[in-house]
Amino acid sequence: MGTSITFRGEDGTEFSGYLAKVGRAYAPGVIVVPEWWGLQGQIKGICDRFAAAGYEALAPDLYRGTVVPYHDTAAADREMKSLDFIKTTDQTIRSAARYLKQSGAKVALTGFCLGGAVAILGAMRLPEIDAAVCYYGLPSIAEGQPVELQVPFQAHFANIDDWCTPAAVDRFQAAAKSRQPVEIYRYDAAHGFMNEERPNAHQRQVAELAWARTLDFLGKHLA
Repeated sequence: MGTSITFRGEDGTEFSGYLAKVGRAYAPGVIVVPEWWGLQGQIKGICDRFAAAGYEALAPDLYRGTVVPYHDTAAADREMKSLDFIKTTDQTIRSAARYLKQSGAKVALTGFCLGGAVAILGAMRLPEIDAAVCYYGLPSIAEGQPVELQVPFQAHFANIDDWCTPAAVDRFQAAAKSRQPVEIYRYDAAHGFMNEERPNAHQRQVAELAWARTLDFLGKHLA
């Protein structure tokens, strides 16, 4: 089980989040960026799973205390649209990466839904990031292009998705082909398939396969 923490940016801005620690020094780190529901218990559970796998895991609270109920998509949309994705990446995520890198270990960035889009932006913009894994999220074209990816990158997309549609993923994958190593996986599942707290979206077999691929990828690039 992790705990709530605060961490500061270079300018002194204070951020909060959930940190799951490993019982050894110099463990690599993973930043876990939440879905548009905010810092739900499921995201904390992902951090705990990363810690059990040997990674210090920090989930920043992008909504500063607001957690949206799963049924309230209108509120989730309002909260997501209130974020400046570039500013969030450059300030909150960079500060989280620097917090985890205090031990000198490598740090990866992952995220789900809106967090997946932020993970891609971080892979483009942040020198503090050593690898990135995206789950069913894409930034806008104005925010960044796939050819700007700077680190080893893995992505997991759902074929049943009205946001990251198969066509949008096709375009992203075609543009990302020039970046190596890039791994992109697609599943016959719904958007949100990793979230076991949402039975209408969760698909256990697909989630387990994606998780295994994520751990294998991080094991290669954070060693």
